[in-house]
Amino acid sequence: MASAIFFIILSFFLVPTRTQEKGFISVVISSKGLEFSKDLLIEQAVSSIIPLQLPQIEKSVKIPLVGRVHVTGDSGIALIASGATANLSMDWWYSYSSWLFDISDNGDASIQVEGMEVGVTLVLNGQEGTLKLSVLECGCYVKDISIKLDGGASWLYQGLVDAFEGQIVSAVEDNISKKIREGIMKLDSLLKSLPKQIALDDIAALNVTFVGNPVLSNSSIEFHINGLFMAPNDDFASSLYNKGSLDHVLFNAPAKMVEISLHENVFSSVSLVFFNENYMQWVINKTPDQSLLNTAGWKYIVPQLYKQYPNEDMELNISVSSPPIMTAVNNGINITVYSDVTISVMDADEVIPVACISLENHASCFPDILINKLAGTIKLNHVTAYLKWSKIGNLHMHLVQAVLSTILKTVVVPYVNLHLWKGLPLRLPHGFTLHNSEIFSINLRLMIFSDVAIAEQSPTSVSRPLISIR
Repeated sequence: MASAIFFIILSFFLVPTRTQEKGFISVVISSKGLEFSKDLLIEQAVSSIIPLQLPQIEKSVKIPLVGRVHVTGDSGIALIASGATANLSMDWWYSYSSWLFDISDNGDASIQVEGMEVGVTLVLNGQEGTLKLSVLECGCYVKDISIKLDGGASWLYQGLVDAFEGQIVSAVEDNISKKIREGIMKLDSLLKSLPKQIALDDIAALNVTFVGNPVLSNSSIEFHINGLFMAPNDDFASSLYNKGSLDHVLFNAPAKMVEISLHENVFSSVSLVFFNENYMQWVINKTPDQSLLNTAGWKYIVPQLYKQYPNEDMELNISVSSPPIMTAVNNGINITVYSDVTISVMDADEVIPVACISLENHASCFPDILINKLAGTIKLNHVTAYLKWSKIGNLHMHLVQAVLSTILKTVVVPYVNLHLWKGLPLRLPHGFTLHNSEIFSINLRLMIFSDVAIAEQSPTSVSRPLISIR
């Protein structure tokens, strides 16, 4: 019934509402999306109403040649997918008693309901981070019915048509209206039970509480969601971003069913959570080219290092020094990361720090849709290295910079891409997936325009790169 009532929401009338509050993620269902939903859900809406058992109908009527009889009918309604007509089947039975004789007969009847109209006026409001759906008006109107009797001496009992017609019309109208109201109440309960957080993993959760009221128009429905990441069970993340929420943007958008807008603060918030939880620190002791982690490989880059510690293994301790800076640009997302790299020598069982290099890293992230997830890959564009301190004298920083850039590209970037490819879930109803998606960056936000299709296969697996980071 919950799915069926979505058809009612999308197909009939909602009370327009507007809100001054904004979130960092917005979802707009366009007229194309509403039409798709209506066509898809009408069959579910119909199937959820049937079988609709109408109450027993009893009436006394006068039938020519027979006299006054007691008529009983039990009806079971079966709506067809046109949405404007309905077929009913009915068993009928009558009896007549007098001091002269008793008469009884029975049979069945097929009834065609024509010109059935269902109207409902709903209001959809935000309430404490969830949505509240309520009914203002609901009604069903049947224009006409035709009854065909079968069985017994049915040709004789045309009075049954008049006997049943009015009561069948009333029963259909009353019971369909009642069924719709019941379904809307169930949907309201479902909306209230929606989770307010979606866990990305054990580290971060996305705040998916609704902000303000949905914005309803004649051609679309728009929802605003808080959209910021936080540590699980933490409610302070939203206070860190009191500006920069989504405002309307004039944009020649593709004609898609759904538009999802994510402010760049959404991505900044997840990086802030990972930074605060100390998940932006890595110790590298293996690389595809293992010579880069032996002092012999640094012999001509840092001669003093090889001279003091010949042929010793090394490890690099990389620590991000401040939350990464995320900026939405035309071709994706630009990322600036400041980090420190401590170079250590493995002398027997002792780890000896010998130098610390500060890095300013500039990278680009290229988002993509993977099934129902927003995934992406990063590319390291440029690294600038500065000497922070050294126990092995001065260093040729342009050479050190080149080596560290190679290690970042071959070890750290694949590791980060592995996690980025897991993706940010874009929650759709079960059984559906985004289709023919297009991604744009405009006005500090990432915008996804997509159609929706029925899912056909499970997500493909992702292979792991051959790196070692602990």
